[in-house]
Amino acid sequence: MKLTIHKNFSKATLILILALTLQSCFVAKDYVRPELDETEHLYRTDNLPQDSVSLADVSWKEMFKDQFLGIYIEEGLQNNLDIRVAIQQITIANAYMKQGKAGYLPTLSGTAQATHQELSENSQFGGFFSSIDQYELSGSLSWEADIWGKIRSNKRAGEASFLQTVAAHKAVKTELISAIASTYYQLLALDKQLEITKRTIATRDSSVYTIKALKDAGNVTQVAVDQYIAQFNNAKALKVDIEAAIFRTENTLNLLLGRPAEPIERGTLTDQELLSDIKLGVPATLLRNRPDVIASEYALVNAFELTNVARSNFYPSLRLTATGGFQSLELDKLLNANSLFATIVGGLTQPIFNQRKIKTQHEVAKAQQEQALLNFKKTLLTAGNEVSNALYDYEAETEKFEYRKNEVEALRQAEINSDELLKNGLANYLDLLTARESVLNAELNVIDNKLQQLLSVVDLYEALGGGWK
Repeated sequence: MKLTIHKNFSKATLILILALTLQSCFVAKDYVRPELDETEHLYRTDNLPQDSVSLADVSWKEMFKDQFLGIYIEEGLQNNLDIRVAIQQITIANAYMKQGKAGYLPTLSGTAQATHQELSENSQFGGFFSSIDQYELSGSLSWEADIWGKIRSNKRAGEASFLQTVAAHKAVKTELISAIASTYYQLLALDKQLEITKRTIATRDSSVYTIKALKDAGNVTQVAVDQYIAQFNNAKALKVDIEAAIFRTENTLNLLLGRPAEPIERGTLTDQELLSDIKLGVPATLLRNRPDVIASEYALVNAFELTNVARSNFYPSLRLTATGGFQSLELDKLLNANSLFATIVGGLTQPIFNQRKIKTQHEVAKAQQEQALLNFKKTLLTAGNEVSNALYDYEAETEKFEYRKNEVEALRQAEINSDELLKNGLANYLDLLTARESVLNAELNVIDNKLQQLLSVVDLYEALGGGWK
């Protein structure tokens, strides 16, 4: 018995050494980032210098200085439900990655078994035994040598999948910070619009009183009074619309923060400061700053490694299996030395005909790798497009802001002059109505212009991949 085990162990050792020697013969290739001509001209701008520094490198705590906004972003990162779902996805990916790393280890199982068999009298041994009892206490070990790099590629694919999930979590953080900041700024803009509308209502209320006095004096007709009253009520209806928009926007912000609807404490639009120094960074920085670009490249790495796995399936696999333990027909002799047994098997398995399954898997894996590459390039182009659009919007809104302010000043002066001329009987009441309506619209446009400036900076920050660091 001992001699047999010794011979089998020597053979198994030889097979093991052979397997370790063959492991150097990998068919699996190493991933190399593809040449990306798209990174050369991703940004469509000549106005800003491009260097290694990017707005994305700025922490969101430095980017958004409003004390209330900072508190809300912190709260959102802790409680937002999408963030919490993404964290659980990381936990799942981490478990699969650990499983991939364990691919190099052997599998080991234990068996404790008792068998009772009733024999037919007409069977081969039925004339000698009416029944047979057998007891076994054993362990089985199985190990596959990674000759062609299949296990290594599976491990790397799992790691890439995990890192892709981590990058996706960072993308959710970036999107959440952008959404919270944008919603907060919209709320401040609505507050300012409500303030102007309330002031307009007070002014138009006084104007109704004045136009009635002018009508009593015979300077205007009832038509003028009716139109002033209509304009006054139009402003009050606008106030209701803005208040409803504020209510909905507060609820939207509460949802982003992962809490029930409640009033939102906040600052003012005039307190918000715009960045004076915006740096894009070279286009290639998107490869390390944009979480979605990072995730798409890890998806490419995952597909590349799975193609390695599919290719290795064409080659023979070397597996070593060992089983040993105690086996006896009598329970009290189970742990006796004479009950010991051992079996060691080592062999190569070469697929020959498998209904085209291996070839199909390889073709599918290559096509999926090409898909992943195209998605990677598309994500990078989309990122560059978003940066260009956000930058152009910022520059356009900044330039337009001066024109809007000049428009308001001119219309306010026109309103004052029309009011004086009307009181002195030198102007038509329609001129004053038109001037007042134009002033309100222009003031609301200035607020919207200020909001769009803030939103374009937030969009640029997100487009460059800022917020997750």
